[in-house]
Amino acid sequence: MAQEKDINTFYNLEYLKISKTEKFLRNSFTAEGLYDMPIIKKQDIYLHDVQLIACHETRLNDTPYARAKGIHHFVDDYRFEYLYDKPEKCLKKYFQYSFVLSPEYSLYADMPMWRQIENTVKNRWVGAYWQSMGLKVIASVCWGMPASYDFCFDGIEQNSIVAVGMIGKKRSKKYFMLGYEEMLARLHPSHIIVYGSPFPEMKGNIIPVDYISSKRNVHQPMLFDFKKTDNYNFIAKGRN
Repeated sequence: MAQEKDINTFYNLEYLKISKTEKFLRNSFTAEGLYDMPIIKKQDIYLHDVQLIACHETRLNDTPYARAKGIHHFVDDYRFEYLYDKPEKCLKKYFQYSFVLSPEYSLYADMPMWRQIENTVKNRWVGAYWQSMGLKVIASVCWGMPASYDFCFDGIEQNSIVAVGMIGKKRSKKYFMLGYEEMLARLHPSHIIVYGSPFPEMKGNIIPVDYISSKRNVHQPMLFDFKKTDNYNFIAKGRN
């Protein structure tokens, strides 16, 4: 009995230590909605000549050209899945860049609803955490079928800048446009950064950013070494 009591005491103490940690409770930020969605706050962000760079193409000590971009996560989830558990891991690297879009964890129509809610919470929690650490954050918004409207727009202040990804949206244009119109009606965003080609029907203050220009080494300034041989050969060195 004494041994059992000691074991119970140990586990109770361990629970108390764990339950007080930020990553266990996830309750450090102001929340809203039915599911207590952490709020990504409205921020003033300079939006002239907006360009983006993919999260997996960021690097420490990046070039001035790359650092002027914002970071997006409109890529496969496996490339940034770790961010919910280790959002601090990328801070040193991300601080170099102009701003960061919150990670868009996927919402698929055939996902059970609890997974869609969970992925939306992860999006907002990571964004709120980054804001608390001093990063400039823009909320990435995504939605599924109309049932997801009960939560997928929570955790974003009205009149904020938001971002929307267009990858794969042509296959589900009808439901994408339904959600887009709902997003406009609920959030009244000041600007919408659209990663990819927007549909002609999309309203709002849209800032389109094409896929190609967001790839590293595309349209970047080049440095040239001029080496004199029998002929003049020009060797271009990309600013990596």
